Amino acid sequence: AEGTVKGWQFGNDQKMACVNVEGTYYALQADCPRCAFDLFKGTVVTDEAFAASEMPRLACPTCSTTYGLKTGTHGPALKRTGLSGFVGGLAKTATVDSSSKDAKAYTITCDPSDGRVFCRER
Repeated sequence: AEGTVKGWQFGNDQKMACVNVEGTYYALQADCPRCAFDLFKGTVVTDEAFAASEMPRLACPTCSTTYGLKTGTHGPALKRTGLSGFVGGLAKTATVDSSSKDAKAYTITCDPSDGRVFCRER
């Protein structure tokens, strides 16, 4: 479904977090470069508050760091409240040395003639 993040695993233990945003498919590595949690459990961000950053973005469900879906570039954290905000604050503190790592981004294309899907690292 549109805007829903799905986790996929391929040969050689390759895992990806994939999402469809407005008909365009994006994929990032499945684990967060900052805290190693599953990005495929994250939140797609298309909020205008992130206008200065590459859009759309994927926010880690644990540390809230966002990654551009087009290039994997790390960016500002998604502000969360309640327990999610508390856990995110702990994760950021515990992983401060890894805060500037980018995620691997992948290009996904579909052959319209036979429906085959292709994926390659950017």
